Amino acid sequence: MLDGACTLVYLYMEWLRQAHEEQDRDVVESVVPYVIGSMRKMTISIRPEAIPVMAGMLTASAIGLSPTLWRKQYGPWTEAEMNALEATLVLLADYINHLTNDETMAIRMIVDIMESMEQAGDAG
Repeated sequence: MLDGACTLVYLYMEWLRQAHEEQDRDVVESVVPYVIGSMRKMTISIRPEAIPVMAGMLTASAIGLSPTLWRKQYGPWTEAEMNALEATLVLLADYINHLTNDETMAIRMIVDIMESMEQAGDAG
């Protein structure tokens, strides 16, 4: 499940990186502060020590590194990081949906990827 969540973070950040580059903007400069700033306001559900981990994971993803491989160098996930990871995914999806003015864009991206993988598997 953690690998799947990390894959979603990577896919969302890859899409956002490409979208920002088309407008000569930096995804790290735009997306990371939005996600981190939003999590800092979630004082009941997000523990402060998990926020730097999410900032690092987002930055790693933005420069093309696998979040799963990036995270492995710091040891196992902690309980505090689970809520932060979930919040990161929700905030990234919200950012994508807002950017595209489409409330279902983020979920459709994943469905499209899964369908294309399924079709590739059927063809092979």
